[in-house]
Amino acid sequence: MGSQVVKNKTQDDLVNVFKEYIRDVPNFPKPGIIFRDITPLLQEATVFKKAIQVLAERLDKNKVDAIVAIESRGLIFGSALAYELGVGLVLVRKQGKLPHKTFQATYTLEYGTDTLEIHQDALKAGSHVWLVDDLLATGGTMEATVNLVKQCGASITGFAFLIELLGLSGRKRLDDCDVVTLLQYD
Repeated sequence: MGSQVVKNKTQDDLVNVFKEYIRDVPNFPKPGIIFRDITPLLQEATVFKKAIQVLAERLDKNKVDAIVAIESRGLIFGSALAYELGVGLVLVRKQGKLPHKTFQATYTLEYGTDTLEIHQDALKAGSHVWLVDDLLATGGTMEATVNLVKQCGASITGFAFLIELLGLSGRKRLDDCDVVTLLQYD
């Protein structure tokens, strides 16, 4: 089914196809929130593959030594994107999940704080990286990841997301770099 859905489509047509595979779940995880569920897109192999290919086409490939992906759903897109581009993958995980020496960055959540970590030897100083997550909302998680990448001495080329929630203005919290998103919602 999926291969016929994406065959011979323009990138604009593909955006509409991808949106068909995003399920809206009202009142999750709390009342008033519409959760954008990516699992239907992931379950349709051809559609998922095409989403990764379109995302890869939009990145500046001249400035990418590695993809830095954020736990948890960002790891799905980051690993597929790194594979597609033929570059390494660097993991950013929640505190206590990485086994070697780490840098840490703490950020504010709606109900408290959380801490992300990256291995201290994950990136070479001066390397160029794209930061990847499934969704850009308020930008807090990505802002903490920027801090981690800078502690490693790497340069951020840009940010890539499957989905951007425009109403939360997360883009404003990101460095002055390229921001690539496939789907945008108000």
